[in-house]
Amino acid sequence: MAVEYHCCQPEFFEHIAIIIVLVLFAGLMSGLTLGLMSLSLVDLEVLAKSGTEKDRKHAGADIMLSLFTAKILPVVKKQHLLLCTLLICNAGAMEALPIFLDSLVTAWGAILISVTLILLFGEIVPQSICSHYGLAIGAAVAPLVRVLVWICFPVAYPISKLLDYVLGHGHTALFRRAELKTLVTLHGNEAGKGGELTHDETTIIAGALELTEKKAKDAMTPICQTFVIDINAKLDRELLQEVLEKGHSRVPVYYEKKTNVIGLILVKNLLSVNADDEVPIKSVTIRKIPR
Repeated sequence: MAVEYHCCQPEFFEHIAIIIVLVLFAGLMSGLTLGLMSLSLVDLEVLAKSGTEKDRKHAGADIMLSLFTAKILPVVKKQHLLLCTLLICNAGAMEALPIFLDSLVTAWGAILISVTLILLFGEIVPQSICSHYGLAIGAAVAPLVRVLVWICFPVAYPISKLLDYVLGHGHTALFRRAELKTLVTLHGNEAGKGGELTHDETTIIAGALELTEKKAKDAMTPICQTFVIDINAKLDRELLQEVLEKGHSRVPVYYEKKTNVIGLILVKNLLSVNADDEVPIKSVTIRKIPR
């Protein structure tokens, strides 16, 4: 049976202080489990190179790049070792809490109070905070986490190596080409999700990502579907109207058959042509196509 301490005794206040420390420690470990484990190496590098000034300082990309390595990267580099360390510390704090509560209240009271404290201040509150400020909190307590890793190393390391063997190492998660294209599209301001990219920017980026998969024929129009003009034709009102309706800046000119394209005419050069004069195409400047 545990020794009971009554109010106003020195041991009573010592146990209260220990209980508060255990709850805060368990909450910190729980929050860091969510906050640090959600930070991938890619996330940190992106924030370090292109994040806001505040995020860049937390990530370590300040004037001295060594701070970036000193704060976050060594902590999250070995993800399974970090996970085991945080869970061991969290479990130890939660298991020790009822022991100290048992000396202050009854057994049932110790169970109820410990469950309530752990659920509220050891899980819900810290995880809610760390889900929003994981980068800042992780950078602030990185030295403490490194100390805990060394303390728990004899137990955490074998378990982490087993996890590495079974699940594989925590490789850097990069997007595939199709996923990156979708991500760019979602960041467009037309997607309605608060993105800053314009329609033209998303189109250009998506087109660049598709470039290696496209063939030349995908970017070309078959000659049978191309609007072309016979060199022997005349620029009458009907032909000029058709040229305007097509909306091209350049129109190919062919000789005898459509596959024999000999050059191009610039539509802007036709602005001075009078439809009533029915000027022959051959009289207009025809730009030769390099062969």
